[in-house]
Amino acid sequence: MALNFLRGAGRAPVATPRVSFEFFPPKNAEMEASLWSAIRRLEALNPAFVSVTYGAGGTTRERTHNTVKRIVEETTLKPAAHLTCVGATREEVDEVVQGYWDAGVRHIVALRGDPAGGLGSAYVPHPGGYQSTPDLIAGIRKIGDFEVSVSAYPEKHPESASLEADVDLLKRKVDAGATRAITQFFFYNDLYWRFLDRALAAGINVPIAPGIVPVQNFKQTASFAAKTGAYISAELSRRFEGLDNDPETRRLVAAAVCAEQVNELISRGVSDLHFYTMNKADLVYAICHLIGMRPAPEESAARVAAE
Repeated sequence: MALNFLRGAGRAPVATPRVSFEFFPPKNAEMEASLWSAIRRLEALNPAFVSVTYGAGGTTRERTHNTVKRIVEETTLKPAAHLTCVGATREEVDEVVQGYWDAGVRHIVALRGDPAGGLGSAYVPHPGGYQSTPDLIAGIRKIGDFEVSVSAYPEKHPESASLEADVDLLKRKVDAGATRAITQFFFYNDLYWRFLDRALAAGINVPIAPGIVPVQNFKQTASFAAKTGAYISAELSRRFEGLDNDPETRRLVAAAVCAEQVNELISRGVSDLHFYTMNKADLVYAICHLIGMRPAPEESAARVAAE
């Protein structure tokens, strides 16, 4: 099954894919209200899981933990907590992992994390910490039987020497105990298919879910893409030209662009999609509707009554 998933081509389209959503912890009360509005709206779609990010250098550790804890206590969602090994000892990281286990969390997204100095600066492992993502995964596995997701880069991580080196690292993550990979966002599906072929050739046999970013703000997305190495063509840029001050039309264009991408993935057998929500629900909800997802009848009725 995993090998067929990786191959994609040749599988029948899935009726309705499984989806997961990524959120980031809020910095203030206004952002918290926006986050929880998004969580409540997307909860109705019954995602496979939702992930909560962890800031560079572990800067949002407490806010991430509080958000995950609240998801466990107040929703029906299954949270996956991001965790990095930057700027912390093994003991400190282990304490966080144990805390998640005690809170009922059974899924961790294990990441090396950005250097404390930010993108572009050299990564220096903490002398008393986990030295790499495979090392971190092994440590997580010693504490509990977690599901462990990891990152993958169809267009090469900006710090990596080559795509081959990235695939080799992904293999080491899987060998250390990773059960799923989630890709950095991309806009051109051929990049994803080529990456899956490389992964399969390397003996990687876990699902690799495509990371999808609906374009809430094109300039912001283009800035993120430049930092992560994600390619944006002139043709895609033209689709958003002149819409900086026209959010309604921009959302319609973004929905069309994203639906085109995900429908092609689904048509070739991809059964799992991971959406980077930017803590906003409407566009992601619309895309999910377009690909056939519907809330449970009782949840729809409750939303109508509330309106």
